[in-house]
Amino acid sequence: MYTHSWLVVKDDSARTFEAVATPMTENAFTNKVYAMQRDGLNVSYVLLPVTNQQASRESIRITGYRSEPGLYKRLLKQHQDLLLRQAGEYE
Repeated sequence: MYTHSWLVVKDDSARTFEAVATPMTENAFTNKVYAMQRDGLNVSYVLLPVTNQQASRESIRITGYRSEPGLYKRLLKQHQDLLLRQAGEYE
């Protein structure tokens, strides 16, 4: 039996989170978050198993955080900008 998890990214600076809807593996997701952390972004992730209580993304709650639609895309853009800035410093 295959299990399915919600991929939840958290911006620890802004105290926001988003359940990511992009179809990707858990491994790809965690590697991307680790890359963001390594490059200085204050982010973390949670892998939540899909249960009857959390069958929809809207029902997911994380204590102390508020939901932010589009957070994952914003973090990817922020990470890409950071990488481009760092690459420009080495030229």
